[in-house]
Amino acid sequence: MFFICLYLHVGRGLYYGSYMYTETWNIGIILLFAVMATAFMGYVLPWGQMSFWGATVITNLLSAIPYIGTNLVEWIWGGFSVDKATLTRFFAFHFLLPFIISAMVMVHLLFLHETGSNNPTGIPSNIDMIPFHPYYTTKDILGLLLMIMVLLMLVLFSPDLLGDPDNYMPANPL
Repeated sequence: MFFICLYLHVGRGLYYGSYMYTETWNIGIILLFAVMATAFMGYVLPWGQMSFWGATVITNLLSAIPYIGTNLVEWIWGGFSVDKATLTRFFAFHFLLPFIISAMVMVHLLFLHETGSNNPTGIPSNIDMIPFHPYYTTKDILGLLLMIMVLLMLVLFSPDLLGDPDNYMPANPL
């Protein structure tokens, strides 16, 4: 749900031309990359053999970058293969990145509220613009509450809708 909302947010920004607000857009792109990096590092966190496999396979994708790919992979691994030190480093980044993301979200909102966030038609509204207007904040909170309400309705009224039906198969005693 979280990444769906992120992709919808980016799509809305593309549709309404928000890329013209370069500071807000650039912080948003860095935020998207940081969130994806945090999710990846959380994906390889369950300690064990699968962690080594996941980290090896996904970071090996960087080897496709011409000229620097192999060196980049070895630099991320800290050697010629994924080791305990690599997973420890990923764990540290997985812990620290959410704090960095929180700070970047505040900077993103600061830049957004300097220009006004509720002007998708592009009509000049400099006459009524007040920096960091409380109505913009109220609008953002309303959107958050609506999304939480939809998620709660999904979870409370049909909790198995997005689940795997194999979870309810009885175990084979043989």
